[in-house]
Amino acid sequence: MLTVDFHELSLRPGMRVLDAGCGGGRHLCEAFRTPGVAVVGIDLKWEDLCRTRGFLTLMAREQPGSWLVSRADVTNLPFSAGAFDVVICSEVLEHIPENRKAVSELLRVLKPGGDLVVTVPRFWPESVCWLLSDAYHREPGGHIRIYKRGELLALLREAGAGCRRIRYRHGLHSPYWWLRCIVGHKNETFFLVRAYRKFLEWDIIRRPPLTALLERLLNPLIGKSIVFYLKKET
Repeated sequence: MLTVDFHELSLRPGMRVLDAGCGGGRHLCEAFRTPGVAVVGIDLKWEDLCRTRGFLTLMAREQPGSWLVSRADVTNLPFSAGAFDVVICSEVLEHIPENRKAVSELLRVLKPGGDLVVTVPRFWPESVCWLLSDAYHREPGGHIRIYKRGELLALLREAGAGCRRIRYRHGLHSPYWWLRCIVGHKNETFFLVRAYRKFLEWDIIRRPPLTALLERLLNPLIGKSIVFYLKKET
């Protein structure tokens, strides 16, 4: 499931893309599909890095390309200034105490004029989750803050990024997480949770036109994520 719309990025051969907090590699693998694009993913979770490495290894057998995954901290990126044409940071900043330092690092390693994409949980759907369940955000490594749109936008602009577009994604997913918060956010055996999860998995794989239309209608209202498409100002 992609949160970033790669049609917004216009990837070309020779570009270098960093996914800072790549997790299981969903966005990194999508960037790798563009021939000639070199991709780098960093994360702190070893299991996620191993999973991402496995996906990229399999993909490289069909389409050779340059890729690297490494354990690193987004607040102290081990790359030189201006090393990347595109930097993606999806669903990461809400976990990081030193978020200002993280944003500064994302901009430091991005070339002037390069694309930065930042996604975080949207304020009001996330606030409902917090209201319904303390356990949802109090577990180790969980969400430590909820960003208001203007708050994060100001932080990004202060670091040197100009915003060109804001979008909302995953409108079908907010009710799923509200349901999980009601019955226990780790309770995946409850019958409604199981049914809703199967529906979402089916939708991700099949993408029927009806649910695609429904999600487009729901995204501005209850989209689970907010996506900032930005440029590093020269």
